[in-house]
Amino acid sequence: MMNEERINSIIEALLFASPDPLTQSKINSIFSSKKPDLSKVVVKLNRVYKKNKNAFEIRSVANGFQLVAKKQYDEYIRLMLSKSGNVKLSPAALDSLSIIAYKQPVSRFDIEAIRGVDSSGVIKTLLNFQLISIKGRSSGPGRALLYKTTNLFLQFFGLSDISDLPKLKEISELIDADPRLGEQIAVFDVKDDQTY
Repeated sequence: MMNEERINSIIEALLFASPDPLTQSKINSIFSSKKPDLSKVVVKLNRVYKKNKNAFEIRSVANGFQLVAKKQYDEYIRLMLSKSGNVKLSPAALDSLSIIAYKQPVSRFDIEAIRGVDSSGVIKTLLNFQLISIKGRSSGPGRALLYKTTNLFLQFFGLSDISDLPKLKEISELIDADPRLGEQIAVFDVKDDQTY
């Protein structure tokens, strides 16, 4: 039987090596005998990282856990990634992605009605990057395809769940504090109290 320290080290290695968020079900499939509680191990490992002042921590992301750099190092990581030639999302793709995130499931026609321009190209890009997927078809005329965000979207933006997005009321408060932000997010009905 493995001791607790060995189990913690194995889970730490799995977190380091896993390209996707590590889940309890994945842990259950790896350990044959006593299955460790991933959430408890994460809490212990994060305590050690904090005590050692590590530059990384484990965060809850897309219904699992992922080893990530602390926010204070984001600027340096962005600089490194921007020099690596990685593809970035265009402002049009980010506009469409934000509409999908807040209004999902949503059709291309609804996205275009909000943006005021054809969005078929950016939707194709978002599908290729696997940030969105097709949820089904609308019940209205033409039975348009409906789009929703994916787990990769959650991972990409460091969210545990779609409910972690800022609420529209919070966005409204930001606009009140700095009216220049209003133009950037005027496409949303910020008076709508609906929770997403």
